[in-house]
Amino acid sequence: MNITRKNHTQLGEPVGPYTHCVKFNNQIYTSGLTAFGTDAIDKNIVDQTKEIFKQLDILLKSENSGLNRLIKVTLFVSDITLLSTVRDTLFDLYNSDIPASSAVEVSNLFDPRVKIEIEAIAAVNP
Repeated sequence: MNITRKNHTQLGEPVGPYTHCVKFNNQIYTSGLTAFGTDAIDKNIVDQTKEIFKQLDILLKSENSGLNRLIKVTLFVSDITLLSTVRDTLFDLYNSDIPASSAVEVSNLFDPRVKIEIEAIAAVNP
């Protein structure tokens, strides 16, 4: 049972006690990703979602995986009524590789500008 904890310089240094991802067996578990520290932080939830998936794509590709290998995503949103505006974007990002998914409304995220945080589990290519 090999567990590897890893940060990715392309995503910036973590500002708290977490790693960007943990690889266990043939799976990758990501910490929650947001648009914090990017140009999308002051934009709408769709732009923030696109930025998060850009980060997720970088992370997964560097771990011998990809968006097409997503198993499960969890969306944490500060306003559940905005979720409907993200659905088309998610369909575009997933193509035909739609993962299992949960969406949870939270009362606050760590910064009031953050509208969505996404964590994921993905399979690693053999």
